[in-house]
Amino acid sequence: MTSFKHRIVLCLLALALWQVGAATAATPITDARGGVPTLAPLIAEITPAVVNISTVSRSAAETNPLLRDPFFRRFFDVPDTPQRQERAAGSGVIVNARSGLVLTNHHVIRGAQEIIVTLKDRRQFKAQLVGADPGTDIAVLRIEAPNLNALRLGDSDVLNVGDFVLAIGNPFGLGQTVTSGIVSALGRTGLNVDGYEDFIQTDAAINPGNSGGALVNLRGELVGINTAIIGPAGGNVGIGFAVPTNIARAVMDQIVRFGEVRRGRMGMQTQELTPDLARSLNVAATEGAIVTGVDEGSPADRAGLRRGDVVTAVNGRAVRGSADLRVRVGLVAVGETVEFRLMREGRQLTLKAQVAQPEQATVDGQAVPELAGASVANIERGMPLYGRIEGALVAAVKPNSPAWLQGLRPGDVIFGVNGRRVRNVNELMTALRNIEGSLSINLVRGDYRITILMR
Repeated sequence: MTSFKHRIVLCLLALALWQVGAATAATPITDARGGVPTLAPLIAEITPAVVNISTVSRSAAETNPLLRDPFFRRFFDVPDTPQRQERAAGSGVIVNARSGLVLTNHHVIRGAQEIIVTLKDRRQFKAQLVGADPGTDIAVLRIEAPNLNALRLGDSDVLNVGDFVLAIGNPFGLGQTVTSGIVSALGRTGLNVDGYEDFIQTDAAINPGNSGGALVNLRGELVGINTAIIGPAGGNVGIGFAVPTNIARAVMDQIVRFGEVRRGRMGMQTQELTPDLARSLNVAATEGAIVTGVDEGSPADRAGLRRGDVVTAVNGRAVRGSADLRVRVGLVAVGETVEFRLMREGRQLTLKAQVAQPEQATVDGQAVPELAGASVANIERGMPLYGRIEGALVAAVKPNSPAWLQGLRPGDVIFGVNGRRVRNVNELMTALRNIEGSLSINLVRGDYRITILMR
């Protein structure tokens, strides 16, 4: 009986894999020798595009408290705080063989002074950081190497819960590893990762070191960049998350073009559409985002958006909710046009708005030692942001300084340090002086809130 059930399960699996294989006949899913279902041919085709990434960074070494005392250091002529070398490992995906472009996570290469990419064939190359975006946790590297293999970019918007996927990376620094599972959920948010959250959830085993690796469908297409896990002990419990390829692609395009992601201002606030709100607004849509406020004179205002509108699509792509809308608009570069499809009082409308530069004021700033390369200022009366937000305005950031490389930009408003609220420059300086370990900065950029881990 057990053998009979086993044969039934095997036949069902073979049928499922055959149906997938029908869409990609170039990649067989059976073993020619034994005729049994296998993903080996597909894995052999895609794994050369997945790389291991090792980084070298430096941080302050632990010292005797006396050595941190300015008087003691000056009296005994103690040199600057010693540095210790730190090594870390992660994963990446080659997405353009001709240009040598590699996608990975920002947190994999954050603070790295040297980045080494190791291919499946064990060739090693020093990588150049093209740019990174802390908001989406995506970074783009470039390597100069012949005979590279790249993964095709799939359309992550057509994924469905239940689709088979493979996760490929470098867990625990063991070397390239492949795991399998399904798409468990889509559009995951609220993972305590402030930024642009729209994660694919999967039960394919993802562990530390898989970050930056590939989430691939059974057509051999890249559909996500593995990013995070939920695990009480830091290991896999069947809940992993990946940045959808469509987000990674939009970030990469801007980074390659501009060296960074140029987010702007739309000037509207939204919330989730619920069945009760849909009935009260006489809207037939079941998914979307309700406009709860529009800033006077903003691009949204000039385009004609109004409070109570229900946005159902952006640039032809359906919007699931407020977080999804935030991500889609947040990935459109300054100066480009966004097309909104919306419902208003039972009617369907299409409006277009041009993304504007975040409002800034030219002010002299105060240097911040803990944010090397950045200067900050208070938000004073007469500034565009006065009365709208409390915090310390980032007045300037030197290009390629530590603050710049970590993701700070002029016009950002810092409102928190390690989750502690700060309302002005003095409170920011006080909070920074009391930080000895990790440092995260909570800030507002345009319409969006972001958290940047500085160290």
